[in-house]
Amino acid sequence: MATNSKNMETLMLHAGSHRRDLGANSVAVPIHQTTSYEFDNTEHAGKLFALQELGNIYTRITNPTTQILEERLAALEGGIAAVAVASGSSAVALAIQNVASAGDNIVTSPYLYGGTYNLFTNTLPKMGIEVRFADPSEPESFANQSDDRTRAYFGETLPNPQLIPFPIFDIAKIGRKRGIPLIVDNTAAPITCRPFEHGAAVIVHSLTKFIGGHGTSIGGVIIDSGNFDWVENPDQQPNFNLPDGSYHGAVWGSLIPDALGAPIAFAVRVRVVLLRDLGPSLSPFNAFQLIQGLETLPLRFERHQSNAEKLANYLSQHQTIVSVVYPKLFKGRSKSLVETYLTSGSGSLIGIEIKGGVEAGRQFIDNLKLIYHVANIGDARTLAIHPASTTHSQLSAEDQIKAGVTPGYVRLSVGLEHISDIIADIEQALKCIIL
Repeated sequence: MATNSKNMETLMLHAGSHRRDLGANSVAVPIHQTTSYEFDNTEHAGKLFALQELGNIYTRITNPTTQILEERLAALEGGIAAVAVASGSSAVALAIQNVASAGDNIVTSPYLYGGTYNLFTNTLPKMGIEVRFADPSEPESFANQSDDRTRAYFGETLPNPQLIPFPIFDIAKIGRKRGIPLIVDNTAAPITCRPFEHGAAVIVHSLTKFIGGHGTSIGGVIIDSGNFDWVENPDQQPNFNLPDGSYHGAVWGSLIPDALGAPIAFAVRVRVVLLRDLGPSLSPFNAFQLIQGLETLPLRFERHQSNAEKLANYLSQHQTIVSVVYPKLFKGRSKSLVETYLTSGSGSLIGIEIKGGVEAGRQFIDNLKLIYHVANIGDARTLAIHPASTTHSQLSAEDQIKAGVTPGYVRLSVGLEHISDIIADIEQALKCIIL
């Protein structure tokens, strides 16, 4: 199989251990809809439970269908191992909990998906994990917020609504000097951004979005780069350097390379401690569905980006549009970040500010006929939402502005329809606005 190919189109169809199902010779990955697996004998079972050998014990932890998805997702990002979970939100939560415990802290950009922002400002603090916010436009602010209890840095590749790329290299470099890994959410920029090549240690995705691509299945993934040294600064990473009572005092940072021959301590600990104990496992059926999406991701994302660029150029000349937020149109420092991190396109998200404020934004949304009004991104269909009256409506006007949400702002996730049909629907909706 062509697993060593550097061409993404080939990798997404062939990467990993599956060539055919050995039982039936089927080419498509089978759905292993099972809870558990029979052991060869007591010795085999003992080795699996002692982590002396990798294999299937229970589908909450591993599953053959999910394993193929994980192998291909690791190939997608150039990682060494991946752990698929029930949702993007659970991927973020488990990635943080894998390094941070009560009394610890993380440092993050404030420009986040709303669910992640709520996790960081409300839920994690209740678990005793402090979340400190830094300014990604000033990378040293991450260093200034750090101390000997800082366990990770966090950022999103293309945070909306501003869509200004996160300065991965600068912040990863700051973290590595201190033994602090950078975790990057790359949901909005698969293929076009390669966080591991810029120093990120861990990548998370919501598979629900572009990777699934069809709005049918929720899932998430945590991908381990294998390039972060968890034992170089042992005091900074106690979860990987102190004995873990979950496995008879195992020390993950030193055990995993010795036992399995690969530096996948982060991925293994997520799986055998957090996924085992907390249980946000991905169903085999959803894994199968997500594999179908992954196989066509390179082609779909190319079309997503082509349509988005054409639409952004069109809207930037429209008399009823105050401004267009799209990375390809940025100038100055933001343009430099785009050129550094978005190597094969600017993504498919566009923000537009419509003349007339909140009421204009509402009327525009209500008059769309082809485009869906949906709180999601990454679907094959074009999607739109007006944050000021929906996702950010609970915030004060002042806080909305801080978040980058202006009154007439509309977010578009550009789909795969013919570009002329997308433009026509937007044009007729704009003409229906009455103020």
